[in-house]
Amino acid sequence: MKWFITCVIFGITLLINNPLAVLGEDMRANALEVKAKKARLLEKSKREAEKADQEATDSKKRILANKKALTTAIAELKNKNKDLRQKNEAHKKHLDGLVRREKELVLQLAELDAVVRELVGSIRGNARDLDALMHQSLQSALVPNRGDVLKSITNQTKFPGMDDIRQMTDLLFDEIQRSGEIRIEKGAIVNRAGEETTGNILVLGNFTAAYELAKEVGFLIYSDTSQRLFALSKLPKARVANKIKQYMAGKSEDVTIDISRGAALRQLTHRLSLWEQIPKGGPIVWPILGICAFAVFIIIERIVYLCRANINAEKLMGQLNFLIAGNKWKECEDLCLRDKQKAVPKVLLAGICFRHMTREEMENALQEAILNEVPRLERFLSTLGMLAAIAPLLGLLGTVTGMINTFHVITFYGTGDPRMMSGGISEALVTTMLGLSVAIPIMLSHTLLTRRIETIIGQMEEKAVAFVNTVFKMRNSH
Repeated sequence: MKWFITCVIFGITLLINNPLAVLGEDMRANALEVKAKKARLLEKSKREAEKADQEATDSKKRILANKKALTTAIAELKNKNKDLRQKNEAHKKHLDGLVRREKELVLQLAELDAVVRELVGSIRGNARDLDALMHQSLQSALVPNRGDVLKSITNQTKFPGMDDIRQMTDLLFDEIQRSGEIRIEKGAIVNRAGEETTGNILVLGNFTAAYELAKEVGFLIYSDTSQRLFALSKLPKARVANKIKQYMAGKSEDVTIDISRGAALRQLTHRLSLWEQIPKGGPIVWPILGICAFAVFIIIERIVYLCRANINAEKLMGQLNFLIAGNKWKECEDLCLRDKQKAVPKVLLAGICFRHMTREEMENALQEAILNEVPRLERFLSTLGMLAAIAPLLGLLGTVTGMINTFHVITFYGTGDPRMMSGGISEALVTTMLGLSVAIPIMLSHTLLTRRIETIIGQMEEKAVAFVNTVFKMRNSH
């Protein structure tokens, strides 16, 4: 305030002392007016200075009056600041402790989360294993929707709880119990015609299932895709079917079981009989079958002929010796004529006709008769041997053509799909098998027939020599 007043006075002084202000005609009048204004301004400045001094004095008094309160307030604020610093230090220490505790809890939470995740993963893994077990178990075909409780767990749409674990445990124990039971119950099956029907089902644990309908008895195959039981496309043998029927009726203590859970039964459906395999051998099988039919005809004809040519040579020779000793040649001739279609009587009949000749001539006649019978006995034997040799050669030819077809398929399509090569391989193997199957019985029959014919020829020669000896012995005795 004093600075303001000083400035005003200095300005007025400059105006008064300015020599330029007194210039002009009314210099005096202006000087007086300026003097009056100066006086007023001085008076005003004085009053304002006094007022300012008073205000400064009052302000000083107020400041001095409030100094003690301010000092007290400052002291209080310092004390509060000190308390706040102490509290801040305490809070900082507490905060540091909380941060450490937070880190410890985060680590514990991570460990617990890892344990929970591992536990949940283990539960879901067990649920998937149990679900696979349910799908593979034929009990699921008899208890529909038994694995629905596992879907939400395996699909990760639900966090597994204790109730879910209990249900999984109950389901597992139910499977264990059912897999160890042998029972008969009514259920739905798909028959061999592809139609769904209801019948009596024999369940042998988880291994085998059999069925009994009104007109048939057979085995069942479980499909894990549709979880249904399908009748095996081929019925079992009558003995096995009878055994199943008696077991289901309680009349038998044992029954056929497939411990491979249907694998062996499925192989039965794919096993082909000989007549089912023959068409897969290609065109070579028909000549082999023709050879087989022709050989069978020859074998039957030879067996019939040799059976008719068979005779009890010892008995016949005994009767002839008795008649020759009595010189009853007419009866000897009649005895041989009675079985003249047979080899030994026919040879002996030739000897009777030449009984008056010399020994050498009689032996020649008998040898001629024997040689005359040999072609009839050995008829078709050479043909049979030839057929036995041709059959495996045709089988070998079929093998070669089948392998050629296989190599053609490999040339065009590669080896990616074995089913495309199976036709040529099947043709190769079937023809070999068929050729050997035909040749082996033919060779065996040829050997047996040859041995039988050699036996008959030996009988003819033996009885011819015995006849000559008997005749000349009777001559020498007379």
